[in-house]
Amino acid sequence: MASSPTDTPTEIEANRPSPVSFSDALSERYLSYALSTIMARSLPDVRDGLKPVQRRLIYAMRLLRLNPNTGYKKCARVVGDVIGKYHPHGDTAVYDALVRLAQDFAQRYPLIDGQGNFGNVDGDNAAAMRYTESRLTLVSEYLMQGLDENAVDFRDTYDGEDSEPIVMPANFPHLLANGAQGIAVGMATSIPPHHVGELCDAALHIIKHPDCSVADLVEHVRGPDFPTGGSLVEDKQTIINAYETGRGSMRLRAKWEIERLKGGSYQIIITEVPYQVQKSKLIEKIAELILSKKTQLIGDISDESAEDIRIVIEPRSRNVDPDMLMASLFKFSDLETRVSLNMNVLDANNIPRVMSLKEILRAFLDHRQVVLQRRTRNRLGQIERRLEILDGLMVAYLNVDEVIRIVRFDDHPKQALITRFDLSDVQAEAILNLRLRALNKLEEVEIRREQDELTAEKAQLDALMADDRLQWQHITSELKDVRKTFGEGKDQGRRTLIQAAPDEAEFDESALVEKEPITVILSERGWIRAMRGHGVAPESVKYKEGDSQAYLLACQTTDKLLAVAADGRVYTLSADKLPGGRGFGEPLSLTLDMASKAAIIALMVVEEGKQLLLASDDGRGFIAPQSDLVAGTRGGKQVMNPSAPAKLSVCRTVAGDHVAVVGQNRKLLIFQTSELPVMARGKGVMLQKYKDGGMTDAKTFHLEEGLTWPWGTDKTRTEKDLMAWIGRRGAAGRMAPNGFPKSGKFDR
Repeated sequence: MASSPTDTPTEIEANRPSPVSFSDALSERYLSYALSTIMARSLPDVRDGLKPVQRRLIYAMRLLRLNPNTGYKKCARVVGDVIGKYHPHGDTAVYDALVRLAQDFAQRYPLIDGQGNFGNVDGDNAAAMRYTESRLTLVSEYLMQGLDENAVDFRDTYDGEDSEPIVMPANFPHLLANGAQGIAVGMATSIPPHHVGELCDAALHIIKHPDCSVADLVEHVRGPDFPTGGSLVEDKQTIINAYETGRGSMRLRAKWEIERLKGGSYQIIITEVPYQVQKSKLIEKIAELILSKKTQLIGDISDESAEDIRIVIEPRSRNVDPDMLMASLFKFSDLETRVSLNMNVLDANNIPRVMSLKEILRAFLDHRQVVLQRRTRNRLGQIERRLEILDGLMVAYLNVDEVIRIVRFDDHPKQALITRFDLSDVQAEAILNLRLRALNKLEEVEIRREQDELTAEKAQLDALMADDRLQWQHITSELKDVRKTFGEGKDQGRRTLIQAAPDEAEFDESALVEKEPITVILSERGWIRAMRGHGVAPESVKYKEGDSQAYLLACQTTDKLLAVAADGRVYTLSADKLPGGRGFGEPLSLTLDMASKAAIIALMVVEEGKQLLLASDDGRGFIAPQSDLVAGTRGGKQVMNPSAPAKLSVCRTVAGDHVAVVGQNRKLLIFQTSELPVMARGKGVMLQKYKDGGMTDAKTFHLEEGLTWPWGTDKTRTEKDLMAWIGRRGAAGRMAPNGFPKSGKFDR
């Protein structure tokens, strides 16, 4: 503030801002902001379950007389009153709160009855507030019962021109019935909705058995009850633990049914989606699963919803097990969600804390007792004031002539009446306000009857105030009325099913994809394709001119394949992503980022636990676990890097305790498989020693079964007397037996 020229030095010094530590100023302001967010915005009050903006909304609508039996008013009018009188925030925030209180898919028991477009379960927004109309529901009336009877305290509004209730009388367990969601500073709340009939039963149980446990209450409150239905799949102990601690989570699934079609086929119908899951985004997610082939059990999905939800899922084939299909969708989509439970609320002293189920119901019941006592005291005060007036009127009727004389002739009739008949100021004022036509005998009888009725009512209320047991009887009667009004009847039953928790290993991951037999065809020039079925005749397969067959591999669509190249790289292929069998297929280089034009020397199915013998034509090799060769990229994995001009020439499955190696010099060497190292990559060790040339072939076999090689055109020969060729790894070996193939290969 600027100083005036007439200010003295002392005054200037007093007006000068004092230095404050930045950390102190920041922490003070942050604390103020945090407390404001926690107490005045995000956390509900445990007594009425309302946040300030919700409380102000329904109170403003009450003052606008938007009762359930009256007409609607534009939401813009309601929002204007709220932000103008009670809630100085943006109109968008207030309207969003109003819309949520009117959405029957967001609130189990809506507080506002909306007319117009208030959004839908697809996630579409509500229309602008100038188009929509609203009024209160019966639930809101129950929440505000007793506002005119001094049931709760009021406080000044932000501008001091009006007043608003600090908390609602709440003759309805709104906090648990409709739940609450909120994120404050450093804390949050997440309370799912529940069935009000079960809540009333639990509250009645607490009244009868104050020392009951949460486990006892769960016999009544079996779990959340969501407005969108669904199935709660959680074991009972998990639910009990969550309600005992006030924190936890529960699994919620969509409801589905099987619709049988002609020809033995079927389709699955989703009739209810989990709470707060947008139907349109859910369908998009499942469609993405189909396109990405993350689950190949689904053929198609469509939305046939009208007023009721109807999502149609078609299986890939009628042989797909529906339980398996749904298990995959529960795993990969929002057809199953986890509903968090964090019952963090403001208690009666405005202190935020996490409460158990029993503590919340106990706080609600204690609030109801306080409201009952305050309403009773208010009624007793009204009765006492009325009896005081009636006593004064009886004096007037018994002394009517004297009263008329005083009123007619006395200059100060009020004071004269007080002095003459020992009346109070209120009684004298009531006598002076009497009309002449009321001074008849029948009116006197009516006054005596009213006195008797009020005296009897006062006696009952005095007894109620003096007896705690009578108070709880009265609260019990109120709870039974709430249960009958909102928790019973054809359309008021539980919507969410409670089911046993499913087995964690209820389906096999590998079984989620439908298996189909295929035959993979790879040509000499590297063209690959996949034909349906097994048993494809080699002579029936056509190739490009100048090309021929290299590999014909029978496998399943779920298999992973390894393609081993002569340059020592190993590539991984998904059988289900190979081009179809029509035409000549596609070059392998379109599917893989092949580093060179090296030929493919082996094509095989990945099998768990299998080991491979890898050897280059310079006579070096090693054993590699097949799982270590699987590459995660299209570029493959460099497994062996043979010294030029050598190439990787042998890739065989390890199937024996001995290794047979034959060189271009036709010398054969046999040694134990255990002499070879097991490694994921490298150049390997020397298998056989050569002066000239290199290795022709190598294989593993069981010594006791003998070594087998081709014999003639269509026969094989097995040699069991092999002692002459057994030696140490790296030896030169001896000439192969007579009849060994001229090709030097162990296989045709």
